[in-house]
Amino acid sequence: MKKSFVLLGLLTTVLSFAQLDQVDPKQEGVSAERLERISEVSKSYIADEKVAGIATMVSRNGKIIYAKAFGERGVDDSKTLKIDDLFRIYSMTKPIVAVAAMQLYEKGMFHLSDPISKFLPELAELNVMDEEGNLTPNKEPISMQQLLTHTAGFSYGFSNSKVDQEYNKAELWTSKDSDDFIKRVAALPLHYKPGERWHYSIAVDLTGVIVERLSGMGLDEYLQTHIFEPLGMVDTFFEVPKKKMNRFLPNHYYDYGEKSLKTVQETKEKYNAMSNYEDVSMFSGGGGLVSTAMDYMLFMEALQNGGSLNGNRILGPKTLQYMIRNHLSGSIEQKGGAGENPLDEASNNGFGFGLGFGLVTNSVNNSIIGSEGEYNWGGAAGTVFWIDPVENVSVVSMIQLMSSPWKLREDLKVAVYQALDQINE
Repeated sequence: MKKSFVLLGLLTTVLSFAQLDQVDPKQEGVSAERLERISEVSKSYIADEKVAGIATMVSRNGKIIYAKAFGERGVDDSKTLKIDDLFRIYSMTKPIVAVAAMQLYEKGMFHLSDPISKFLPELAELNVMDEEGNLTPNKEPISMQQLLTHTAGFSYGFSNSKVDQEYNKAELWTSKDSDDFIKRVAALPLHYKPGERWHYSIAVDLTGVIVERLSGMGLDEYLQTHIFEPLGMVDTFFEVPKKKMNRFLPNHYYDYGEKSLKTVQETKEKYNAMSNYEDVSMFSGGGGLVSTAMDYMLFMEALQNGGSLNGNRILGPKTLQYMIRNHLSGSIEQKGGAGENPLDEASNNGFGFGLGFGLVTNSVNNSIIGSEGEYNWGGAAGTVFWIDPVENVSVVSMIQLMSSPWKLREDLKVAVYQALDQINE
């Protein structure tokens, strides 16, 4: 891989359709010179062959103050990365689907206390599996609030636990459609009793199916109509249009044996929600979207602005304010905890969870520079975003590296915050 530091995608070109202004960082209380440390971080990661390329965008007070791409499209694709190239955003799909669900909440189509079986009757009778593999009937209804906060008891298949072994056998991402997906989930055990603890899971995929059933629309159609079109997000989709496939980037993984990046060889089998982006029939609300840095910034700016952008409201400000509060109760434990709640502010790690977003409840205890009240999330291929309502800063950074071992987010946060000349706290 060549160590290329070429910047493509001129800001004026990219922003011409984006409805966001590009301004001199100084105008927004940010040092342009110090902001270039983001570029230095990007170049360093590429020079050290930790990533093939990286695209980062920063806004303050609703104005773009930084938008640059460095490096190449991939280790096997030496063409230079462009700021408007298409990235798999995986779990950064989740906040978008959470917003979609809360739009329906605003319309009175469900209460957060409603059991999910009201909308997914197939999941009315589930069992809880313990570490020995024993099954116990679940007697506690799973609420919509638990689903949106990953406290419903579902899992993801990421560990070697007996529950996750069952998840992997189910091959959920090869489901033909959402009904097939729910049918497979109905045969799986819960990892924990609902409300027992926070555990990252397929919960937002289930939320996506509920959006479909309540709205009577496919998740792709619903998001397009109620979020993407109003915000001008022209490059976000589950299925990449043929005319835009040339902008779709290869994905990578880190080979620890050879200590180098390798290209992921994605299957093109018809039914695979996490690798087939050309013929999609099962829309994964938890990780199926493809997007660009600018498109995601439009979504973030709508949130930063209280749920609207350029006069197009997608969510009420009070609803959004409620979503970004910490919804985890003090009784919730995370697997691996030792009698304390590692997700509660009192546990000294400064992390919380709202309805669809991770939260910074204490930046000091979180050990990363930032602000209390920041909300954020990332994707499996290394994409990341955060919104800081205190400093009116929004940041999105895109790479394509599965299970990245690098502390890119931390490096980016230092690079961004040290550039602020004027702060609000």
